[in-house]
Amino acid sequence: MNTTSAARSVTRSLLGTLLCVLIAYSSEMRAGEKSKEFDGDWDTILSCPNFDGALGYSFEFPSLIKEGVLHGEKGVKGEPGWLQLDGAIPPDGRANIYANGRVGASEAAVGHRPPGTQYGYHVEVEFTETSGKGRRVEGRPCTVTFTRKP
Repeated sequence: MNTTSAARSVTRSLLGTLLCVLIAYSSEMRAGEKSKEFDGDWDTILSCPNFDGALGYSFEFPSLIKEGVLHGEKGVKGEPGWLQLDGAIPPDGRANIYANGRVGASEAAVGHRPPGTQYGYHVEVEFTETSGKGRRVEGRPCTVTFTRKP
């Protein structure tokens, strides 16, 4: 291999490495993006059917998206029956939000866990300009719908 072809090989290798780094960096930047496009007040309905011996339930509560971050809350923080949803909403509207709460009625909890028992799970949601639809990722099948308030 002569000096010119060795230099070309090194240059190609460096360019390939640089390209990989740029792709990885842009993916990281994309994951951290937030959008103000969805900012505003939203009505939220979380519904879970009867499942594995637990009674179904449905809650309606307000959520707010501010500076691309969603927060919704039902009940009194830390008390039985409390629930909150939190997560960043990227520009494409596809979000992974986290539900955190405390069991309200043991009859509605899988395994009939006692009131006040803490729980948490992820919800995959896709927002449009006026609505959002999501589903619980772990555990019992639940849905979450969002409707933007005028």
